[in-house]
Amino acid sequence: MSYPKQVYTGDDGEINANFRPSNTPPNFGTVGRDAIHYLATTVITRGEFGLYRFEMKAKAGGPKTHYHKTISESFYILEGTVRLFDGAQWIDAQKGDFLHVPQGGLHAFRNDSDAPAEMLLLFTPGAPREEYFEQVSQLAHATDEERARFFDKHDSYFVE
Repeated sequence: MSYPKQVYTGDDGEINANFRPSNTPPNFGTVGRDAIHYLATTVITRGEFGLYRFEMKAKAGGPKTHYHKTISESFYILEGTVRLFDGAQWIDAQKGDFLHVPQGGLHAFRNDSDAPAEMLLLFTPGAPREEYFEQVSQLAHATDEERARFFDKHDSYFVE
């Protein structure tokens, strides 16, 4: 394995870092309920990855078993207990636990506990997941065709 193709071609470096203070409000949702912090979007990382902090209220549930064809997804638990499905079994993941799911890997997550939970989600390569996060809850009244088009656009394939 070798280093990736060179991206920066300058000789002196440049000032281009992005700092996000810990007290920045969530980009979507409400603190104390379900909230998502867009730590590093695919726009910021030039498509390399997307990193998001999820705050889940107690008994928040989560998405059903699904897979992605173009992106991998990784989970790192910051607080509480998050149930992670690794394609074979459900795991009660706790602070410090990590799960990586390559492209095509079946997975799901939920907060079934009586306490809030928090985790980091990492998608590689970067994908515009913000639109997915912001619009998925609006699919309740969508037709089957509209729902299928939305999930296909966002590389999310659910299984029964």
